[in-house]
Amino acid sequence: MKTIGLLGGMSWESTALYYRLLNEGINHRLGRLHSAKIVLVSVDFEPIEILQREGDWEQAGILLAEAGKEIEAGGADFLLICTNTMHKVASAVQQAISIPLLHLADATAEKIRSKNIQTVGLLGTKFTMEEDFYKGRLTDKYGLQVIVPEAKERQSVHRIIFEELCHGRIEKDSKEEYLRIIKKLRADGAEAVIAGCTEIGMLVNQSHTDVPIFDTTVIHVEKAIEYALTANIKVFTSLS
Repeated sequence: MKTIGLLGGMSWESTALYYRLLNEGINHRLGRLHSAKIVLVSVDFEPIEILQREGDWEQAGILLAEAGKEIEAGGADFLLICTNTMHKVASAVQQAISIPLLHLADATAEKIRSKNIQTVGLLGTKFTMEEDFYKGRLTDKYGLQVIVPEAKERQSVHRIIFEELCHGRIEKDSKEEYLRIIKKLRADGAEAVIAGCTEIGMLVNQSHTDVPIFDTTVIHVEKAIEYALTANIKVFTSLS
């Protein structure tokens, strides 16, 4: 079994979910008392969130690259950034380490393409929904058509993530708002919707809607388990 590196803390709520799902998945595959081999570095999200708001992605990349080095030094065989938004600096992290970085958007896009889906809605932070580092990768590398909510709805999705989900708060009204937005994305032509923030699965999941939902946390974990239990790890990096 390979050792999985987790760069977490953004937020710790979703990182805890990564840890649980990885261990449950490894135990399901191997049985008995098996659990995942993990090296976890969990950063303080507050200064990183400030850098996000200020648009200082270069400094954010430096901070995460240093954390990536710690993970590699701890013996990890490959690395996961446990957040969609901070894949904006995935290249900076990959350049700082010699182990592969398993890119969340690639794992998600491969899953979507395996279902023969072409057009997807995208929910996430405003950075993920509005900037090109995520949408562009889905489009340019995998040929997917990506639809995002209108501006007012993007603001609502973003607010709920940072003001509620990152604090572990699950509000009924917010769930209804997300489901309304998902329904509208379907009406606008989305065949499925990407839950493109690692906290979104805390609020809505497939049991709440008939619109196919691709939960990026679950998909990322599934791919990591596959890699951890494979003899030879294919380089699957943010630079490819």
